[in-house]
Amino acid sequence: MGIKSNEQKIPLSVSNPLISTINIESHASSIHSTTSSIPPSLILTTLVAVFGSYVFGSSVGYSSPSQSGIMNDLNLTVAQYSIFGSILTIGAMIGAIGSGKIADYAGRRVAMGFSQLFCILGWLTIAFSKVAWWLYIGRLLVGCGIGLLSYVVPIYVAEITPKNLRGTFTAVHQLMIGFGMSLTYLIGAYLDWRVVALIGTIPCLVQLLSLPFIPDSPRWLAKVGNMKESDSALQRLRGRNTDVNQEAAEIKEYTEALQRQKEASIIGLFQSQYLKALTVGVGLMILQQFGGINGIVFYVNSIFIAAGLSKSIGTIALVAVKIPMTTLGVLLMDRSGRRPLLLVSAGGTCLGCFLTAISFFLQDLHKWKEASPVLALVGVLVYVGSFSLGIGAIPWIIMSEIFPINVKGSAGSFVTLVNWLCSWIVSYAFNFLMSWSSSGTFTIFSTICGFTVLFVAKLVPETKGRTLEEIQASLNSYSTKR
Repeated sequence: MGIKSNEQKIPLSVSNPLISTINIESHASSIHSTTSSIPPSLILTTLVAVFGSYVFGSSVGYSSPSQSGIMNDLNLTVAQYSIFGSILTIGAMIGAIGSGKIADYAGRRVAMGFSQLFCILGWLTIAFSKVAWWLYIGRLLVGCGIGLLSYVVPIYVAEITPKNLRGTFTAVHQLMIGFGMSLTYLIGAYLDWRVVALIGTIPCLVQLLSLPFIPDSPRWLAKVGNMKESDSALQRLRGRNTDVNQEAAEIKEYTEALQRQKEASIIGLFQSQYLKALTVGVGLMILQQFGGINGIVFYVNSIFIAAGLSKSIGTIALVAVKIPMTTLGVLLMDRSGRRPLLLVSAGGTCLGCFLTAISFFLQDLHKWKEASPVLALVGVLVYVGSFSLGIGAIPWIIMSEIFPINVKGSAGSFVTLVNWLCSWIVSYAFNFLMSWSSSGTFTIFSTICGFTVLFVAKLVPETKGRTLEEIQASLNSYSTKR
């Protein structure tokens, strides 16, 4: 099921023979020559976009270091705090439902700005909460914002970057999530939870105030019929002296053909021509979340304490692993390809969960009491490092690549909703699962991570080095032949 080499001629048709055959080899050499140096405008635009990713990470990372402070100050039980931790994902599901439509009809920039208004209001509500209900409302609002951000940021970055840089630039989304999460862990270890919530508004304001100064997506502008603005945005993103005629013509040709087709609804996604893309997109999101990531990062301090470790040592070690491994994933994304990184990453998360499960199992048997905490630390670090290398970022990258523009809104909303639904299930159930059996919990996660390896090996295509139009045409061609 791999994708054919770049030397072939692939008809860019989405069940539509009207689009002509493009010589991929000459196009690839053209793009390579025009993107040998990265324009500062592309870097700055991407940086503004991924401030939203930082907000995403800080929101996810907030619940772990703040747990003891919030529970003591507001007299919350474990069950009440589980609601606070997991309600973020309820809000994210609400945000995900409308994410595709908002991004399609108002534009990617407006969608990012709209999401930051929710996040700012949510952080302020948390910071000034006196009772649990206000805390829940604030967390819900932040969730609505990051549900929208989790869709629109990787979509926007994928649409503004050339194909030979798309994986690296889109992976910066995950790098900034990791940076936001890690910095919030560290800040939360030393500052009051209310102060940390107020600090959470700063990156929201930075992105909100910067959005008017960056261009919208050339592909979205073409979709809504603003071809002149699309060409202008593309020229700005590629550099003043770069010839963008061929890329602009390809975007226009592909978009015009897609616009002859009806905009697909959620139900329409289940047609045969989209089935391959939908299976890959939804499958990766389900496996990413059921591998346990949000349960682990939401409550990592409690895991370390249960394992007999100092939470401060565990948190510092976690930060020391997460950022370098995410950075390595960014650097390798357009060199090794998506599939190899996914396979290594999923294998590593399987191993990490297995080691952690063994640690808790030995603890239950009262054996190797000195070694089991260290084994738990190693297991969690292997898991988080492996997750950061690939499985954290790549499902979002592939989601941003595989759906044609006429279904991207509906498909993106659906895939993002599935991701956050699975995230809620894991984050809400995690504390209860740990109470049932710590070793059993991590054994379940390890098994799911092992299944992820098989899923990637059998179904996930390689998308490195291909334009969005080529990827989508290949997947649709596959589905049609089936």
